[in-house]
Amino acid sequence: MKRTHKRNDLIQAGRDIVIRQGFNAAGLNDILTTAGVPKGSFYYYFASKEDFGLAIIEDFALKYGERLQATLEDGRFSPLTRLNNYFEMGIAEMRACQCANGCLIGNLAQELSAQNELFRDRLNQILSDWEQQFAKCLQAAYESGEIAGDRNWTDLAKFTLSGWEGAILQAKVTKSVAPMQTFVQVLFAQVFNRSNLTSGRSKIVD
Repeated sequence: MKRTHKRNDLIQAGRDIVIRQGFNAAGLNDILTTAGVPKGSFYYYFASKEDFGLAIIEDFALKYGERLQATLEDGRFSPLTRLNNYFEMGIAEMRACQCANGCLIGNLAQELSAQNELFRDRLNQILSDWEQQFAKCLQAAYESGEIAGDRNWTDLAKFTLSGWEGAILQAKVTKSVAPMQTFVQVLFAQVFNRSNLTSGRSKIVD
C-alpha cells in the first residue's frame, strides 16, 4: 500500500510539473522533492523517465476520460448542453490557472510526437478515444433534433476536438480565455446553427 501511495505521489507531482514546464524540462529532483520521495528512489518505482512519462499519461487519460464520459453522457441535460457544459468547465479551469497550464495531452502531443514514437502512438489513441466520445454526443444531438442534417459524426468530432485544442493553445499564448470562448460561439452558431447555450444548469431535461 505504501509503495502504491508513493508511486501515485510521484505521478501527481510529475503531472503538475510537466504540465507547467513540459516533459523534457521536468527535472527528476524537482519531482522527487515535490512528492516527498528520497533521491535515488525514483528507479524503484519506474524503469526510466520514459516509463514515468507514460505513467503520467495513463493516469491523466483514465481520470480525464471518466470525467469526459460523465459530462458528455449526463442524462440530466440535452446532448448539446452537455457539450457546452464541457466547454464551460474547460474555460473555467483555464481562467483559474491564468491560462498557464492548458491540456496535458495536447501539450505533450506538441512536444513529444516528433521525438518519441511510443508517446506519439499513445497520445494519438487517447485523442481518438476523446473523438469517439464527442461523436457519440453529437449523434445524440442529431437524434434528439438539436442538430439538423445527418452528418459524418466522426469527422465533425475530429473538427470539434482539433478546434478546441487549438483554442486552448492560443489561450496559453494570449493569456486569455477569449480564443476558447470565440471557438465555442462560432461552433454553436455556424456549425450547429444554434445560439451558444448560456448555462447547462438551467437546461436540465425533465
